[in-house]
Amino acid sequence: MKRLIVNGDDFGASRGINLGVIEANEKGVLTSASMMVDRSASAEAARLVARLPTLGVGLHVVLPSQAAAAVAEQEVQRQLERFIELSGQLPTHIDSHHHVHRDPRLLPAFLAVAERRRLPLRDHCGVHHISTFYGQWNGETHLEHVSPNAMRRIVSSELEEGFNELCCHPGYVNGDLESSYSRERQTELETLCDPETAALLREREIGLVSFRDVRAP
Repeated sequence: MKRLIVNGDDFGASRGINLGVIEANEKGVLTSASMMVDRSASAEAARLVARLPTLGVGLHVVLPSQAAAAVAEQEVQRQLERFIELSGQLPTHIDSHHHVHRDPRLLPAFLAVAERRRLPLRDHCGVHHISTFYGQWNGETHLEHVSPNAMRRIVSSELEEGFNELCCHPGYVNGDLESSYSRERQTELETLCDPETAALLREREIGLVSFRDVRAP
């Protein structure tokens, strides 16, 4: 059976992102989110989670790509503890902003924390990661890549048997968000909330799940 985690990155980055994640979960197919813990809207995101029992929330670690490997594990651990302080619970999984955990110098730090807490780590937990639902390529906006047609293509050709994670970035853009990825976020939100998207998943008998359903290795 094909199972799909629809995960919204950047939760906590701004109030507009928070609103988009909540809406995509309540009115759309979003099942999971990854929360930043040191942003202005992080505490608000943690409070909102309490009213969303169907939303699994993981830790979205923010590390500069030039971070020293020697201190990376300490920083990942600190952000994990901050997540627990804000939300009162462990994250459902761990991933990272701009996928810095894929850097071979930094990966051991992420693996150490994930294994110690028995948490799934993106790319290292038996979940097929899908990154093509993204509206900006080569520095140019391509909203067609986050349209209902794009979702239909992904569901038809990119899902594998077992667990899959569709990475997305839904949200509203307001003044407290500094990001080059802006109007693409609202188009993503519209697609996730489009009734045709939910109908497509039902038609293909694809089960919507979160990282709560994934056992850490």
